[in-house]
Amino acid sequence: MAKAQQSGMSSEDVADLLQDGKTRIFGSKKNGKLRVQDGESAPLLQDCTHRDVDAPEHQGSEDGFPPLHRRVACFLKQFVIWTLENLVIVVLACLLAAGTVAVCVYGLIHHNDRSVIQGPTPVCTTAGCVLAASELLHNISPDISNINPCDDFRTYVCEGWDMRHDLRDDQSDVFTGTIMNEDSQILLRHVLESPFSKAIAHAADASAVDQENFEKIQDAYDACMAESSIKERSSSPLLQILYKLEEIFPVRRPHHGQQNFPKMELKNQKGLFYTGETALSNAISYLMGIGVDAMLSLGVDADDKDPDSTVVMVMAPWRPGLPSKEYYRDDKVIKMYKSTIGQVLEGLLQEASPSTTILENWRSQGGAGSELLLKSEMLVDSIVDFEKQLAEASPDPEDAQDVTKYYNPLTLEAARALVPQISIPYLISSRTSEFSPEKIIVGSPAYLKAVSAILSRTDKQTIQAYLVWKTVQVYGVNIESDAIKPLLRFNNQLGGKDPEVREERWRTCVKHVDRGLGWILSKFYIEKAFSKEAKDFGDLIVSDIKDQFIKKLGAAEWMSPEVRQLGINKVHNIVQKIGYPTASPDIRNPKMLQDYYKTININETAFFENTVSIAIASVEREWAKAGKPTNRDEWGMTASTVNAYYNPAGNEIVFPAGIMQSPVFYDPKIPQYLSYGAFGSVSGHELSHAFDSSGRHYDQRGNYTGWWDNSTVQAFKDKAECFVNQYHNYTIPGPDGQRLHVNGRLTLGENIADAGGVTAAFQAWKEREAADPSEMLPGLQNFSKEQLFFISYGNWWCGKTRKEQAINRVYTDPHSPNFARILGTMANSREFKESFQCKDKEPPPFSSRFFLSNVIARTRVPSNGIRAAQMLISSKWSGVNVVSTAPRLTYSLISSSD
Repeated sequence: MAKAQQSGMSSEDVADLLQDGKTRIFGSKKNGKLRVQDGESAPLLQDCTHRDVDAPEHQGSEDGFPPLHRRVACFLKQFVIWTLENLVIVVLACLLAAGTVAVCVYGLIHHNDRSVIQGPTPVCTTAGCVLAASELLHNISPDISNINPCDDFRTYVCEGWDMRHDLRDDQSDVFTGTIMNEDSQILLRHVLESPFSKAIAHAADASAVDQENFEKIQDAYDACMAESSIKERSSSPLLQILYKLEEIFPVRRPHHGQQNFPKMELKNQKGLFYTGETALSNAISYLMGIGVDAMLSLGVDADDKDPDSTVVMVMAPWRPGLPSKEYYRDDKVIKMYKSTIGQVLEGLLQEASPSTTILENWRSQGGAGSELLLKSEMLVDSIVDFEKQLAEASPDPEDAQDVTKYYNPLTLEAARALVPQISIPYLISSRTSEFSPEKIIVGSPAYLKAVSAILSRTDKQTIQAYLVWKTVQVYGVNIESDAIKPLLRFNNQLGGKDPEVREERWRTCVKHVDRGLGWILSKFYIEKAFSKEAKDFGDLIVSDIKDQFIKKLGAAEWMSPEVRQLGINKVHNIVQKIGYPTASPDIRNPKMLQDYYKTININETAFFENTVSIAIASVEREWAKAGKPTNRDEWGMTASTVNAYYNPAGNEIVFPAGIMQSPVFYDPKIPQYLSYGAFGSVSGHELSHAFDSSGRHYDQRGNYTGWWDNSTVQAFKDKAECFVNQYHNYTIPGPDGQRLHVNGRLTLGENIADAGGVTAAFQAWKEREAADPSEMLPGLQNFSKEQLFFISYGNWWCGKTRKEQAINRVYTDPHSPNFARILGTMANSREFKESFQCKDKEPPPFSSRFFLSNVIARTRVPSNGIRAAQMLISSKWSGVNVVSTAPRLTYSLISSSD
């Protein structure tokens, strides 16, 4: 407009021209429709620079062109016409320009941000990719831009998870693996509650044996679910076991005199027993046969120094009564524990036969009123004091899992001399009469000596009461009686749960079937939840990890050349078991499954008796191995188990199908940084155990031998001490209001395995990525693939733990708390620091904010590392051990939390 005015054209002239040309520009309406006129009828659309010296309007122009004001008006009108005719294109161009400017501005503002767009990498938009991306987006912190992953990676990857997951009243802790396990339980529940035709994959091809196996597990499940009938029987089934125990180990003298009960003094040995006394050995043997460990724990497994042969092992029980010796130093816990014992035993006696002599102090000598109460309190005090002495004599967990300390070969005579009051030769012969070992392995000779001294100053009344209480602890959860309720409340309180809460019955019963008849149930599980493609992909990942370990060993300068080569040979020789067993038993073979469980009697109306039968069969199956070659085809976990383990004597790594599901293991079509970040790290973790503080003692055949030279051993110890100190700095709220430090020495092997596992998995993935690049995930393009690898790793360990359970784990669990498994592992990972552009720093000291986000203030896997793989899948805290009692040292990824 200004230019028009400068050329002598007023604003009114421009307006008139625009109005005059309006119909020419826009056309005219005819029949209600707009019609654009052509150039001849709309001369203003003609070229504004057209030269026509004869035109009247050009006269007076020196060059024959229209005057300037006319040309300006023409250009303005042409611009308006073009804009209107191309309105859509103009709008889109403007939006594109605005978007370009916005991206440029964002890039300038966030130039130093760690999460930047990495370039035009293709994005995977399949349903699987969308679901995987959604899971990660829900788990990471919604405030991620304000969190430095180098300082607090746990919050970075888990704050969203925390917001979406709460502990149920019946849970002491929960993490990603717990949720995966419960998904598996739901699938198994559907199997057990379905007709055979729907439970099996190909019903038309199923055999009669298949159906018989299915009916067996369904009967076991139904018997467990029949709560009304279990309540009707009350404590009667448990009392039958206690009556038998009373018969084997009576406390009353034959002449019923008034003398004090005799103490178990040392006596001369003669044959299997010491002179004049067989009762205690008989009682311990009876309890062993039904899966109850009392004072001693005996089992059969591969000999660490000759792994192709089996050997009898004698260990301290993994817990004498309470989960660990530390609990006996806690006055509050001891007060609750004594009250629980008194209430339970008194309640059982009220339901027992009047003629029984069990716990005679409650009945004997006509006591009543305050005298009876005093006697019962004294007996409870004596039980707890007896347990406390056994606990203090037991080796610490870190020593109990150290092969250099628990491998003590002795002759039967030497072992018998350590504890004359208990005939170890008789305990062995009562389980396997056809085998007399030349040697046995005694986990702690000092413990057996201490047991002998404790027995020599303890009266028979206390010993019988202790045996009764151990039986009640193991089998009490399998009855429905008011007498047992104080025990259930105490167990809940010790785990930080509401005292009155009970787990949903179907969950209890699925676990019961899995522990007792797990291989039959596994067959139905893999048919529905595991594929050949998954098995092949799992094999590929594990093989890739092994390749990386070979490379790392080849470059390990702290190892001598000879040890490096032996280590490489050991990796080559590691056996990898993926998914499920194909021998001993082959779970695809219904007849083999039927034979495996043929000695177990299942009655759909007798839950308690089913449990006892399962326990007896498990013990018999284990002792049948005595004197025979080691069966290397056996597995220690059922197929649905969400866990994994390394067995050093077998030099094998085992990954059940249960852990091979999202968000740990994905379909190979999903970007593989997710599977390598989680499952790959799990694989590397288990393989790392072959070279950790315990696994390093075993050679390529699983022989416990000194294959490391002194210089390599010293270099390892120097490096290991750094791990011990680092993890010791992580703490949790303790029972006395003080901070409780993680036991860096107890958790050393697992911490080394975490660090080695994630490094090997990252390098394995990078090689795969170089050969076949993965796509990005939708909504996560602001992360690099490397960052998503570590986010996948961290998501696996997201979880919450009640304070009481966290304390229990620090005392007993060889694994660090989950928050430390994220923070400590990332602090030790060069690849993590490079991926997130962290500055070099020492492992960060503990900060309370790391822990408070995943520990509930008010809120069992009591595991001291010396029990067999059965510890990882059975709950001796809440019920009878029905798997294996072998004191085999294995290394699992996680500890059970039933």
